[in-house]
Amino acid sequence: MHLRLIVPPDRARRVLDTLVADDRLTSIVYLAGAAHRPAGDVIECDVTREATSDVLAWLKEQGLYDEGSVAVTEVGATPSKNARATEKAAPGAPDDAVIWDAVVDQSYNESGGSWAYYAFLTLATMIAAVAVVTDSSILVVGAMVVGPEFGVVAALAVGIAVGRRDLSARSLLLLVKGFALAILLTALAALLARAVGWIDTADVTAARPLTGFIWRPDRWSAVVAVLAGCAGVLSQTAGRANALVGVFISVTTVPAAGDLALSVALWAPHHIGGAAAQLGINLVGMTAAGVVTLLVQRVVWRWGPGARAEA
Repeated sequence: MHLRLIVPPDRARRVLDTLVADDRLTSIVYLAGAAHRPAGDVIECDVTREATSDVLAWLKEQGLYDEGSVAVTEVGATPSKNARATEKAAPGAPDDAVIWDAVVDQSYNESGGSWAYYAFLTLATMIAAVAVVTDSSILVVGAMVVGPEFGVVAALAVGIAVGRRDLSARSLLLLVKGFALAILLTALAALLARAVGWIDTADVTAARPLTGFIWRPDRWSAVVAVLAGCAGVLSQTAGRANALVGVFISVTTVPAAGDLALSVALWAPHHIGGAAAQLGINLVGMTAAGVVTLLVQRVVWRWGPGARAEA
């Protein structure tokens, strides 16, 4: 991980000397008086992922979070001998390390809400509704991939796990608002489609061998939600974003929202309860699994190789 620090001049020497003395850091650069907002000295360095939380916790104690500046970015590759030696100096494996400050900061970003979040969730829900009408498993997968909700679910789990009530509240509110808007707009679109004769209630209530699972939750729905929640949180904390694609196409949140919107618009009461239950099971299961995964990671890293890191 690459750190760019702006340090108040009165403690720049102490910070620099401490970083230089730590074998888990390399590529340390010092620029006296180079920063203007906030004013101070600039220090840049590369730190092993395993040591990042440890270093950030110490920097926070030095007041850099309040009186200076800290920026953390991921380094794609470090093909140098000194970088490999630095990695050997840090116990543990990089993928096992959790950079809690970065996780929390990312969670706040995910829970902020934007027009893009509402747009993608609505479009995904509409695609899911079309999948229900056409009984298309391919469109179900497409809707799952387009849906942006997992980042907010993960933010909710982070808020609960680290005791950030404001983060938990804003994440939960964003989930409720996002799905409410997506279901409402999809239901209105379904009413319009019914008005022009494109669909009717039979399209929802007819036998759907490829998409019928959406409104019929069972024990496996809960199992998949839990497994997906664990995998999703692990992929985010370990910096394995590619694994999230597998999570997106394994949970039935957006498809259930699409089925729910159609069932309400075309009035299929039996399907309303099933789709709502499927949506709830997946959201609750992923959140609970995410919380447990984060708590386990904190315990394992605190008492394992990262015992020096302050989570």
